[in-house]
Amino acid sequence: MPESLTLCMPGGTGFVGRHLADRLVALGHRLRIPTRHRERHKELLVLPAVELVETDLGDEAALRELLAGCDAVIHLVGILHEERPGDFRRVHVELPQRLLQAARECGVRRFLHMSALGADPAGPSQYLRSKGEGEEAVHRLADPRLPVTSFRPAVIFGPDDHFFNHFARLLRLAPVLPLPCPQARLAPVYVGDVVEAFVQALEDRRTFGQRYELCGPRAYTLEELVRYLAQVLGLRRRIWPLSDRLSRLQARILEHLPGRPFTLDNYRSLQRPSVCQGPFPEVFGIRPTPVEAVVPYYLGRQDQRALYDRLRSQARHEY
Repeated sequence: MPESLTLCMPGGTGFVGRHLADRLVALGHRLRIPTRHRERHKELLVLPAVELVETDLGDEAALRELLAGCDAVIHLVGILHEERPGDFRRVHVELPQRLLQAARECGVRRFLHMSALGADPAGPSQYLRSKGEGEEAVHRLADPRLPVTSFRPAVIFGPDDHFFNHFARLLRLAPVLPLPCPQARLAPVYVGDVVEAFVQALEDRRTFGQRYELCGPRAYTLEELVRYLAQVLGLRRRIWPLSDRLSRLQARILEHLPGRPFTLDNYRSLQRPSVCQGPFPEVFGIRPTPVEAVVPYYLGRQDQRALYDRLRSQARHEY
Protein backbone atom coordinates (compact mmCIF):
# COMPACT_ATOMS: atom_id res chain seq x y z
CA MET A 1 0.00 0.00 0.00
CA PRO A 2 1.16 3.59 -0.58
CA GLU A 3 2.51 5.56 2.37
CA SER A 4 -0.47 7.94 2.35
CA LEU A 5 -3.78 6.08 2.17
CA THR A 6 -7.35 7.07 1.40
CA LEU A 7 -9.48 5.49 4.10
CA CYS A 8 -13.25 5.18 4.34
CA MET A 9 -14.40 5.11 7.97
CA PRO A 10 -18.11 4.34 8.53
CA GLY A 11 -18.86 5.16 12.16
CA GLY A 12 -16.04 7.71 12.15
CA THR A 13 -18.21 10.37 13.78
CA GLY A 14 -18.49 8.33 16.99
CA PHE A 15 -16.31 8.25 20.11
CA VAL A 16 -13.59 5.91 18.83
CA GLY A 17 -13.84 7.31 15.31
CA ARG A 18 -13.05 10.88 16.37
CA HIS A 19 -9.92 9.78 18.25
CA LEU A 20 -8.86 7.53 15.37
CA ALA A 21 -9.43 10.31 12.83
CA ASP A 22 -7.07 12.63 14.74
CA ARG A 23 -4.35 9.96 14.74
CA LEU A 24 -4.74 8.98 11.08
CA VAL A 25 -4.72 12.57 9.85
CA ALA A 26 -1.57 13.22 11.89
CA LEU A 27 0.03 10.30 10.04
CA GLY A 28 -0.79 11.88 6.67
CA HIS A 29 -3.75 9.73 5.62
CA ARG A 30 -6.90 11.03 3.90
CA LEU A 31 -10.26 10.14 5.43
CA ARG A 32 -13.72 9.81 3.93
CA ILE A 33 -16.33 9.62 6.69
CA PRO A 34 -20.01 9.03 5.89
CA THR A 35 -22.69 10.81 7.90
CA ARG A 36 -26.35 11.70 7.65
CA HIS A 37 -25.83 15.17 9.15
CA ARG A 38 -22.58 16.80 8.07
CA GLU A 39 -22.96 20.02 10.06
CA ARG A 40 -23.33 18.16 13.37
CA HIS A 41 -19.66 17.16 13.31
CA LYS A 42 -17.77 20.43 13.17
CA GLU A 43 -14.91 18.92 15.19
CA LEU A 44 -14.17 16.70 12.18
CA LEU A 45 -14.81 19.37 9.56
CA VAL A 46 -11.82 21.37 10.83
CA LEU A 47 -9.41 18.47 10.37
CA PRO A 48 -7.32 18.65 7.20
CA ALA A 49 -7.69 15.73 4.80
CA VAL A 50 -11.09 14.73 6.23
CA GLU A 51 -14.05 14.59 3.87
CA LEU A 52 -17.44 14.29 5.56
CA VAL A 53 -19.87 12.80 3.05
CA GLU A 54 -23.62 13.02 3.56
CA THR A 55 -24.90 9.65 2.40
CA ASP A 56 -27.19 6.74 3.18
CA LEU A 57 -25.28 3.53 3.89
CA GLY A 58 -28.44 1.61 3.03
CA ASP A 59 -28.22 2.74 -0.60
CA GLU A 60 -26.05 0.30 -2.59
CA ALA A 61 -25.16 2.80 -5.31
CA ALA A 62 -24.23 5.43 -2.72
CA LEU A 63 -22.12 2.83 -0.92
CA ARG A 64 -20.08 2.04 -4.03
CA GLU A 65 -19.66 5.76 -4.76
CA LEU A 66 -18.44 6.29 -1.19
CA LEU A 67 -15.82 3.53 -1.47
CA ALA A 68 -14.56 4.36 -4.96
CA GLY A 69 -10.86 5.15 -4.86
CA CYS A 70 -10.37 4.05 -1.23
CA ASP A 71 -7.44 1.90 -0.15
CA ALA A 72 -9.04 0.58 3.05
CA VAL A 73 -12.25 0.51 5.05
CA ILE A 74 -12.30 0.93 8.83
CA HIS A 75 -15.75 -0.15 9.94
CA LEU A 76 -16.74 1.26 13.35
CA VAL A 77 -20.55 1.37 13.17
CA GLY A 78 -22.32 -0.09 16.21
CA ILE A 79 -25.34 0.41 18.46
CA LEU A 80 -25.97 -0.57 22.09
CA HIS A 81 -29.74 -0.94 21.80
CA GLU A 82 -32.44 -1.10 19.17
CA GLU A 83 -34.79 1.74 18.30
CA ARG A 84 -36.76 -0.64 16.07
CA PRO A 85 -36.93 -4.44 16.03
CA GLY A 86 -34.19 -5.81 13.80
CA ASP A 87 -31.79 -2.86 14.22
CA PHE A 88 -29.07 -5.07 15.71
CA ARG A 89 -29.12 -7.37 12.69
CA ARG A 90 -29.29 -4.52 10.17
CA VAL A 91 -26.37 -2.64 11.75
CA HIS A 92 -24.10 -5.42 13.05
CA VAL A 93 -24.67 -8.19 10.49
CA GLU A 94 -26.08 -6.88 7.22
CA LEU A 95 -24.17 -3.58 7.01
CA PRO A 96 -20.64 -5.04 7.40
CA GLN A 97 -21.46 -7.71 4.81
CA ARG A 98 -22.66 -5.09 2.33
CA LEU A 99 -19.62 -2.92 3.07
CA LEU A 100 -17.26 -5.81 2.44
CA GLN A 101 -18.96 -6.77 -0.80
CA ALA A 102 -18.96 -3.18 -2.05
CA ALA A 103 -15.32 -2.80 -0.99
CA ARG A 104 -14.37 -5.85 -3.03
CA GLU A 105 -16.20 -4.49 -6.08
CA CYS A 106 -14.41 -1.14 -5.70
CA GLY A 107 -10.95 -2.66 -5.42
CA VAL A 108 -10.41 -1.80 -1.75
CA ARG A 109 -7.43 -3.77 -0.37
CA ARG A 110 -7.91 -3.74 3.42
CA PHE A 111 -10.83 -4.06 5.86
CA LEU A 112 -10.62 -3.40 9.62
CA HIS A 113 -13.72 -4.38 11.59
CA MET A 114 -14.84 -3.26 15.05
CA SER A 115 -16.47 -6.18 16.85
CA ALA A 116 -16.95 -6.47 20.63
CA LEU A 117 -15.52 -8.50 23.47
CA GLY A 118 -17.80 -11.49 24.04
CA ALA A 119 -19.20 -11.34 20.50
CA ASP A 120 -20.70 -14.77 19.86
CA PRO A 121 -23.51 -15.99 17.58
CA ALA A 122 -24.69 -18.05 20.59
CA GLY A 123 -24.20 -15.21 23.11
CA PRO A 124 -26.65 -14.25 25.90
CA SER A 125 -27.87 -10.99 24.32
CA GLN A 126 -29.02 -9.79 20.92
CA TYR A 127 -26.14 -7.32 20.96
CA LEU A 128 -23.46 -9.97 21.46
CA ARG A 129 -25.15 -12.43 19.07
CA SER A 130 -25.41 -9.85 16.28
CA LYS A 131 -21.82 -8.71 16.84
CA GLY A 132 -20.71 -12.34 16.67
CA GLU A 133 -22.67 -13.02 13.48
CA GLY A 134 -21.27 -9.88 11.83
CA GLU A 135 -17.71 -10.78 12.76
CA GLU A 136 -18.11 -14.32 11.44
CA ALA A 137 -19.62 -12.99 8.22
CA VAL A 138 -16.81 -10.58 7.33
CA HIS A 139 -14.14 -13.21 8.00
CA ARG A 140 -16.04 -15.78 5.95
CA LEU A 141 -16.37 -13.36 3.03
CA ALA A 142 -12.75 -12.14 3.16
CA ASP A 143 -10.19 -13.27 0.59
CA PRO A 144 -6.46 -12.66 -0.07
CA ARG A 145 -7.27 -9.57 -2.14
CA LEU A 146 -9.24 -8.03 0.75
CA PRO A 147 -7.84 -9.25 4.10
CA VAL A 148 -9.90 -8.60 7.23
CA THR A 149 -8.79 -7.95 10.80
CA SER A 150 -11.31 -7.79 13.64
CA PHE A 151 -10.96 -6.12 17.02
CA ARG A 152 -12.91 -7.17 20.10
CA PRO A 153 -12.49 -4.38 22.67
CA ALA A 154 -13.82 -4.40 26.21
CA VAL A 155 -15.60 -1.26 27.46
CA ILE A 156 -13.61 1.66 26.00
CA PHE A 157 -12.79 4.68 28.15
CA GLY A 158 -11.28 8.09 27.51
CA PRO A 159 -12.34 11.73 27.14
CA ASP A 160 -15.98 11.90 25.94
CA ASP A 161 -16.55 8.17 26.53
CA HIS A 162 -20.03 6.74 27.06
CA PHE A 163 -19.16 4.67 30.13
CA PHE A 164 -17.49 6.75 32.83
CA ASN A 165 -19.21 9.94 31.66
CA HIS A 166 -22.60 8.23 31.95
CA PHE A 167 -21.99 7.11 35.52
CA ALA A 168 -20.47 10.50 36.38
CA ARG A 169 -23.73 12.20 35.37
CA LEU A 170 -25.74 9.78 37.50
CA LEU A 171 -23.48 10.28 40.52
CA ARG A 172 -23.71 14.05 40.23
CA LEU A 173 -27.50 13.96 40.05
CA ALA A 174 -28.47 11.61 42.89
CA PRO A 175 -27.25 10.99 46.45
CA VAL A 176 -28.19 7.30 46.06
CA LEU A 177 -27.36 5.25 42.96
CA PRO A 178 -29.18 1.91 42.49
CA LEU A 179 -26.56 -0.08 40.58
CA PRO A 180 -27.63 -3.04 38.41
CA CYS A 181 -25.37 -6.07 37.92
CA PRO A 182 -22.83 -4.81 40.50
CA GLN A 183 -20.68 -7.95 40.21
CA ALA A 184 -20.38 -7.79 36.42
CA ARG A 185 -16.67 -8.05 35.55
CA LEU A 186 -15.03 -5.60 33.16
CA ALA A 187 -11.50 -4.77 32.04
CA PRO A 188 -11.89 -1.30 30.46
CA VAL A 189 -9.45 -0.43 27.67
CA TYR A 190 -8.16 3.07 26.92
CA VAL A 191 -9.29 4.58 23.62
CA GLY A 192 -5.72 5.58 22.76
CA ASP A 193 -4.62 1.94 22.96
CA VAL A 194 -7.51 0.83 20.73
CA VAL A 195 -6.64 3.55 18.21
CA GLU A 196 -2.98 2.50 18.17
CA ALA A 197 -3.95 -1.13 17.52
CA PHE A 198 -6.07 -0.09 14.52
CA VAL A 199 -3.30 2.13 13.15
CA GLN A 200 -0.64 -0.55 13.43
CA ALA A 201 -2.85 -3.28 11.97
CA LEU A 202 -3.67 -1.23 8.89
CA GLU A 203 -0.47 -2.22 7.05
CA ASP A 204 0.91 -5.07 9.16
CA ARG A 205 0.54 -8.33 7.22
CA ARG A 206 0.93 -10.32 10.44
CA THR A 207 -2.55 -9.12 11.47
CA PHE A 208 -4.31 -10.21 8.25
CA GLY A 209 -7.18 -12.60 9.04
CA GLN A 210 -6.69 -12.23 12.81
CA ARG A 211 -9.15 -11.39 15.58
CA TYR A 212 -7.81 -9.50 18.59
CA GLU A 213 -9.26 -9.08 22.08
CA LEU A 214 -8.36 -5.68 23.56
CA CYS A 215 -8.55 -5.13 27.33
CA GLY A 216 -7.01 -2.92 29.96
CA PRO A 217 -4.44 -4.29 32.42
CA ARG A 218 -6.88 -4.99 35.25
CA ALA A 219 -10.39 -6.43 35.74
CA TYR A 220 -12.90 -4.83 38.11
CA THR A 221 -16.49 -5.36 39.13
CA LEU A 222 -18.91 -2.69 37.99
CA GLU A 223 -19.42 -1.72 41.61
CA GLU A 224 -15.67 -1.22 42.10
CA LEU A 225 -15.51 1.07 39.06
CA VAL A 226 -18.48 3.19 40.14
CA ARG A 227 -17.16 3.55 43.70
CA TYR A 228 -13.76 4.54 42.32
CA LEU A 229 -15.43 7.11 40.06
CA ALA A 230 -17.27 8.66 43.02
CA GLN A 231 -13.91 9.10 44.75
CA VAL A 232 -12.41 10.70 41.64
CA LEU A 233 -15.33 13.13 41.49
CA GLY A 234 -15.00 13.94 45.18
CA LEU A 235 -18.61 12.89 45.83
CA ARG A 236 -19.96 11.09 48.85
CA ARG A 237 -22.67 8.88 47.42
CA ARG A 238 -24.46 5.77 48.52
CA ILE A 239 -24.05 3.01 45.94
CA TRP A 240 -26.92 0.52 46.28
CA PRO A 241 -25.91 -2.80 44.63
CA LEU A 242 -29.06 -4.38 43.21
CA SER A 243 -29.78 -8.09 43.34
CA ASP A 244 -30.15 -10.02 40.10
CA ARG A 245 -33.94 -9.86 40.35
CA LEU A 246 -33.94 -6.10 40.97
CA SER A 247 -31.40 -5.57 38.17
CA ARG A 248 -33.78 -7.24 35.73
CA LEU A 249 -36.68 -5.20 37.06
CA GLN A 250 -34.72 -1.96 36.68
CA ALA A 251 -33.89 -2.91 33.07
CA ARG A 252 -37.55 -3.60 32.30
CA ILE A 253 -38.46 -0.13 33.57
CA LEU A 254 -35.58 1.92 32.16
CA GLU A 255 -35.79 0.47 28.64
CA HIS A 256 -39.11 2.30 28.24
CA LEU A 257 -37.67 5.71 29.16
CA PRO A 258 -36.41 8.23 26.55
CA GLY A 259 -32.92 7.28 25.44
CA ARG A 260 -33.35 3.76 26.89
CA PRO A 261 -30.58 4.20 29.50
CA PHE A 262 -30.56 0.50 30.48
CA THR A 263 -32.33 -2.37 28.73
CA LEU A 264 -32.91 -6.06 29.25
CA ASP A 265 -30.48 -6.70 26.43
CA ASN A 266 -27.84 -4.61 28.23
CA TYR A 267 -28.55 -6.65 31.37
CA ARG A 268 -28.05 -9.90 29.43
CA SER A 269 -24.77 -8.63 27.95
CA LEU A 270 -23.47 -7.97 31.46
CA GLN A 271 -24.02 -11.62 32.38
CA ARG A 272 -20.92 -12.46 30.35
CA PRO A 273 -17.62 -11.14 31.81
CA SER A 274 -16.05 -8.46 29.63
CA VAL A 275 -12.54 -9.69 30.37
CA CYS A 276 -9.91 -10.89 27.87
CA GLN A 277 -8.57 -14.43 27.85
CA GLY A 278 -4.97 -13.20 27.63
CA PRO A 279 -2.78 -10.07 27.71
CA PHE A 280 -2.91 -7.24 25.19
CA PRO A 281 -1.80 -8.69 21.81
CA GLU A 282 2.00 -8.67 21.66
CA VAL A 283 2.03 -7.85 17.94
CA PHE A 284 1.15 -4.21 18.76
CA GLY A 285 3.85 -3.68 21.39
CA ILE A 286 1.43 -1.74 23.60
CA ARG A 287 1.43 -1.69 27.38
CA PRO A 288 -2.28 -1.08 28.11
CA THR A 289 -3.15 2.07 30.04
CA PRO A 290 -4.77 1.69 33.47
CA VAL A 291 -8.07 3.37 34.30
CA GLU A 292 -6.35 5.18 37.19
CA ALA A 293 -3.83 6.80 34.84
CA VAL A 294 -6.45 8.61 32.75
CA VAL A 295 -9.89 8.96 34.34
CA PRO A 296 -8.84 11.47 37.05
CA TYR A 297 -7.62 13.84 34.35
CA TYR A 298 -10.83 14.07 32.34
CA LEU A 299 -13.43 13.55 35.05
CA GLY A 300 -11.62 14.46 38.24
CA ARG A 301 -9.91 17.62 39.40
CA GLN A 302 -6.49 17.03 37.88
CA ASP A 303 -5.23 19.14 35.00
CA GLN A 304 -5.93 17.67 31.56
CA ARG A 305 -2.71 19.08 30.12
CA ALA A 306 -0.84 16.96 32.65
CA LEU A 307 -2.59 13.89 31.20
CA TYR A 308 -1.41 14.63 27.68
CA ASP A 309 2.13 15.30 28.90
CA ARG A 310 2.10 11.99 30.80
CA LEU A 311 0.79 10.00 27.83
CA ARG A 312 3.28 11.60 25.44
CA SER A 313 6.09 10.73 27.82
CA GLN A 314 4.82 7.14 28.05
CA ALA A 315 4.60 6.89 24.26
CA ARG A 316 8.21 8.05 23.83
CA HIS A 317 9.38 5.26 26.13
CA GLU A 318 7.30 2.53 24.45
CA TYR A 319 7.57 3.18 20.71
